[in-house]
Amino acid sequence: MSANALHLPNISTPLEPNKLYFGDNLNVMRTHIADASVDLCYIDPPFNSKRNYNQIYNKIGSEDRAQAQAFVDTWIWDTIAEQGMSDILDNEKSRFTLQTIELIQGFYSILHKSSLFAYLVSMTLRITEIHRVLTPTGSFYLHCDPTASHYLKASDGCHIRPDKFS
Repeated sequence: MSANALHLPNISTPLEPNKLYFGDNLNVMRTHIADASVDLCYIDPPFNSKRNYNQIYNKIGSEDRAQAQAFVDTWIWDTIAEQGMSDILDNEKSRFTLQTIELIQGFYSILHKSSLFAYLVSMTLRITEIHRVLTPTGSFYLHCDPTASHYLKASDGCHIRPDKFS
C-alpha cells in the first residue's frame, strides 16, 4: 500500500452510473467514492479461514481436473498490516472514531501481531471507509462466518450511534 493511497482525494464529480471498479475496495472507496454518496453496501470479504481456494474448470460432457488459484484466505502480520494499524492509531485525517482506536488498541493487547489481528486491521480500515461513504439513511450488510464475526461486529459498532438501532 503506497502512502498516496492513504490520502482522500477531492471527489467533486459523482460516480459514473453502471461502472464496475476492479481492485482493492479500500483504494476504490478512497479514490472514487465521495462522502455520504452510497445508499447500500454489501460486502462478502474473505473470512480468515486460513485456506486457499481454487477455481475448478469443468468441461461440459467430460472430466476436467484443471484448477487455478482463486484467492488465498490466509493473513499474516506484515508491513501492510503494520501500516494499517499506524493509520488507525495516528488518525491523521480524523477518519477513525475514538472507539475504533481504543478497540484496535484493545485487540492488539490481546491478539498481538497475529494473523487474526492483521485481518481485523484490514477489515477495520474498510468498515470505516464504508461508513464514510454511506448516506445517513444508508444500509450496510456484512457477510461473515463465525471465525471473526464477533470482532467484526465490535469494529462496525464503533460507527453506529445507539439511536440507530431499532
